[in-house]
Amino acid sequence: MPTDFLTYAVIGALAQLVDGALGMAYGVTSAALLLALGVPPALASASVHYAETFTCGASGISHLMAGNVLRRLFWALVVPGAIGATLGVYVVSHVPPAWMKLVLTPYLIGMGLFLLFRPVRGHRLHDETPRITRPLGLLAGFADAVAGGGWSALSVPTLVARGVRPRMVIGTVHLAKCVVSAVASISFFMQVGLPHGSSVLGLIAGGVLAAPVSALLARKMPPRAATVLAALAVLAIGLNNVARIFLGH
Repeated sequence: MPTDFLTYAVIGALAQLVDGALGMAYGVTSAALLLALGVPPALASASVHYAETFTCGASGISHLMAGNVLRRLFWALVVPGAIGATLGVYVVSHVPPAWMKLVLTPYLIGMGLFLLFRPVRGHRLHDETPRITRPLGLLAGFADAVAGGGWSALSVPTLVARGVRPRMVIGTVHLAKCVVSAVASISFFMQVGLPHGSSVLGLIAGGVLAAPVSALLARKMPPRAATVLAALAVLAIGLNNVARIFLGH
């Protein structure tokens, strides 16, 4: 319905602005909305991945044009990430999403605290590809497909913590996410079929329209500010998972 489409378009635009500037939260926001509206978890995850194939594509291209992408880092992320996503979709019907959140929550909280309170003096930013990038891509792609989110929440803070410039991390992760989401979408289509039409189209429309603005935010934002905001976002996701576990949701 038109009202549903406009609602999802607004949510998609707002989520993309946050996600484009911080490198995370689009999938978390979108999936939470779909679940709140009663969409089954598998279809909610599939819908987000269908939408992210387009929104992350638009965002990734915008970051590429803005000079926010490291090519070597991109390939080191995208190949293992696609493999991990394929494996994640394959086992998603056998592994409860709550288990993945339970495993990832301590990591997210610890990484958020590390980023928030690490010393700034003497920290050297660089554009090199850390050794952990390939296993990180595999884990992030797998977790993203199984839990309906986690690609950016895992990859962005980990790479930023290794000293890679935040805006380059954000741009590269977004471009890689486009490919990983496309791979996951194909697998989801084979497993669960078509998603909720109006939600996907609305998320795509809003996200694509907001993508160029989000890329500019990442380019203009000071590295330390991006790091602090990313840390707060990761902590929020981790604490939200803790609350849901204790509340039994």
